[in-house]
Amino acid sequence: MKVGIVGCGVGGMAAALASARAGHQVTLLEAFEAPRPLGSGLLLQPTGLAALRALRLDQQVRAAGAVVGKLEGKDSRGRRVMDLDYNDWKPGAHGVGIHRGVLFQTLHDALPEAGVTVVTGARVVRVETPARPILHDVMGRMFGPFDLAVIADGSASPLRAALRPKARAPVYPWGAVWTHVADPGDQFGGALRQIYHRAEVMVGALPVGRDPDGTTPRGLALFWSVPVAGLDGFLAGDFAAWRDQRLTPLWPDLAALLAERDDWSGFSKALYRDVSVGRWNHGACTLLGDAAHGTSPQLGQGANLALVDAVELVERLGRDSRPVAVSLGAWQADRRRHTALYHVASKALTPLFQSHGGFWPTVRDWLFTPMSGLPGARQMAAWLLTGTLRLGRFPRVTRP
Repeated sequence: MKVGIVGCGVGGMAAALASARAGHQVTLLEAFEAPRPLGSGLLLQPTGLAALRALRLDQQVRAAGAVVGKLEGKDSRGRRVMDLDYNDWKPGAHGVGIHRGVLFQTLHDALPEAGVTVVTGARVVRVETPARPILHDVMGRMFGPFDLAVIADGSASPLRAALRPKARAPVYPWGAVWTHVADPGDQFGGALRQIYHRAEVMVGALPVGRDPDGTTPRGLALFWSVPVAGLDGFLAGDFAAWRDQRLTPLWPDLAALLAERDDWSGFSKALYRDVSVGRWNHGACTLLGDAAHGTSPQLGQGANLALVDAVELVERLGRDSRPVAVSLGAWQADRRRHTALYHVASKALTPLFQSHGGFWPTVRDWLFTPMSGLPGARQMAAWLLTGTLRLGRFPRVTRP
């Protein structure tokens, strides 16, 4: 088939690689002249790692990233709020923290060898004849017609409305600022750690391995949650005052890693959307990844879900002799058993960790946290953490 893909993010590049390696002729269209990753770090779960294994990239990713065996969360008084261990899913299991730039490079570097044609500076603004898609960019150029068009241009997708006019994608009221710091002593290795003050402050540290330049072999993604309305003001504020008066009292060891910095250089802001689309496809066009089902980052599943979307889409097309539009519908029906669960769970959990006032943190501390220790709850939480839980399908734990 002739396949057109919009968006050079994780989902778009994964779909391009999987399609090209399945023998399809693939054109990847990217709006920027020089594609680049957004954000600092992400946590690859067993599901995302399995998708990367299908793309023959998992060993490179594992070598560049950092093993994460558990998630720990404490409140500002030192009380344990969250304690999730991958061993509760499967002995020896773990995630991999990785710098977004490294994952981007790994996927991007594999495109030429797979035979993917990459066109940069192609900001696609219109889809013509979805049954046999032709993609038009802002400069008036036409690409196609394609047998399949995959729209993977992120949660803020400008093309989503062209396929599904009734789709909604409001911005979550809470965002975050991120940066990458060196952790030469590996004092934060092995776990994603977070500290909460009520639900109005959430600071986290995720080991991510090496940076894209290879200058920092042990890196850490540091994030601090901020209401979206105050993001610009936050980054215009006094950096030293934030580090010394707000971060240091909560987490002095983490603040020490920023001792040599004197401004907000290297920090970036992140916004998140609650994407509700309904049916993802229209004819032979489909949304994929965050463009189809973006959520808050509370469960950290965005990149993992996009990777699985891409691999399972190409697998479905390879074994289904029906028309593309029918195959897309069957693929979506199966994927929704996975993505819908995480959409609901992320939306439900977000207020417990990012909200104003005392109600939701009280619910978290007096209901959510004690319940998480009940028999069976830890394994259910581990299934949710690892990305292996789907509606109507419970994962079987296999012992090594």
